[in-house]
Amino acid sequence: MRSVDFYFDFGSPNSYLAHKVIPSIEDRTKASFNYRPVLLGGVFKLTNNKSPAVQFGDIRNKPEYLKRENQRFIAKHAIKFQRNPYFPVNTVTVMRGAVVALQEGYLPAYADAIFAHMWQYPKKLDEFDAIKAVLNDAGLDGAHILEMVRQPEVKEQLATDTQTAVDRGVFGCPTFFVDAEMFFGKDRLGQVEEEMLRP
Repeated sequence: MRSVDFYFDFGSPNSYLAHKVIPSIEDRTKASFNYRPVLLGGVFKLTNNKSPAVQFGDIRNKPEYLKRENQRFIAKHAIKFQRNPYFPVNTVTVMRGAVVALQEGYLPAYADAIFAHMWQYPKKLDEFDAIKAVLNDAGLDGAHILEMVRQPEVKEQLATDTQTAVDRGVFGCPTFFVDAEMFFGKDRLGQVEEEMLRP
């Protein structure tokens, strides 16, 4: 069975939208997506990239088109989505938490909870109390996870994983790899699925 590496940051709305579509692709292809947490701010710094809001903000008509394109994607896949009023949210704590969840074997539940409360029921997820409440409500041990994110080895792991992603070719999120073939953006998920099904 083939697998796909999915590089994501919870602060990326397009990562959330991809996350909501991935289960249907896994059902159709019988393949699996490996979630790879990275710090998007670190990726931008290492690649001299900028967020779309900064990159395209002064281009006439493009921000409006990108907004409409997102609306079409959301409607097509019947995704519940709310713009987070606290955006941009500093995601370093929740991304370190994703490293902990990956190491300890409960990343799917962790990702579901954090994505949902970033883009479906928005919270200010750069505050420890808000993060702890969300994790506890999801049946996870918020206190333990928030203790672990302070550990130097967890901080170092996220930095290393971010550098490794950039070395592999990542310049933003979401990014997907099917074997060595790279695809950027939620709008490439159709191509990702075609590549997964290629003999």
